[in-house]
Amino acid sequence: MTGTIKNQAAEDFSRARAREFFQRIMHFLDHDKITLLSLDDVKRILRPKSETYRGMRAVPIRLIVGSEGRYRDFNKYFLPKSDHLRPRWERIDEARLSDITLPPIQLYEIGGVYFVRDGNHRVSVAKTQGIENVDAEVISLSTEISISPSMTVDDLRKALVAYEKKEFCQKTEFEKITGCGSLDFTIPGRYDVIYNHILVHKYFLNQEQSGEIPFGEALSSWYNNVYTPIVDIIIKENLCGQFPGRTPSDLYVWIVKRWDLLKKKYGHYSILDAARDFGDRYGIVPRKLPALILSLVKGIFGKRRR
Repeated sequence: MTGTIKNQAAEDFSRARAREFFQRIMHFLDHDKITLLSLDDVKRILRPKSETYRGMRAVPIRLIVGSEGRYRDFNKYFLPKSDHLRPRWERIDEARLSDITLPPIQLYEIGGVYFVRDGNHRVSVAKTQGIENVDAEVISLSTEISISPSMTVDDLRKALVAYEKKEFCQKTEFEKITGCGSLDFTIPGRYDVIYNHILVHKYFLNQEQSGEIPFGEALSSWYNNVYTPIVDIIIKENLCGQFPGRTPSDLYVWIVKRWDLLKKKYGHYSILDAARDFGDRYGIVPRKLPALILSLVKGIFGKRRR
């Protein structure tokens, strides 16, 4: 019987490895879709403020989407990615086949899904064998963001940015005051930066007033006299073409930061020059490259005509 169980466990692992290899081939162009989430990456993005011990509970296997320390060893479906996992994996499977009860696994819960703290091999065996629930000791990490099992790290960033935009707009009435809904970012944390920009603008406006001006008035002034003129420069200089995947609002934040640095270094420095400097220095395609190519082409054909 022992030999039969060992052989069955060996076959189970081999099948799991074959499935992982097949999934890797099928997703070689979008590998992120089968990458197991790292709890550290998720915590860096969502920044949970507290944790709460939840005790023992039965957890659906389908909601276990990541790991604290072994996320490189398994794919998103907890299939083993290397043969070095075989000995421990097979011992866990042998225990299952022998009806031996194993200790509960330990999980972190965040956003409605779970990450393995201890018990990665047990989760892998359970998933490959179609087990629906597993006993676990759970610690919850606080977040306002809901996570679905199919999410990638990039999806998490987008969900956080969407949440931050919603909070910002509710807090400031941005869309109502400006009539604009296109303040969009690709990186978390930018709405806090914008809020601080408005507060700084409000401070300088207050220096010219006898009383405190309302926040909404400062927001309107910042949008019309600071943000919009800079975005107009970004569009006119075609800077978005030099930073694929980024929005004018992304570039606004970076250019203002660059502008502040250049003013401290050189004294007077125009925002137009700062925008051009930023594009030339950090853009994928230098701003002047098309003109240089055109000049080179004219030079070549000009020489031929002579």
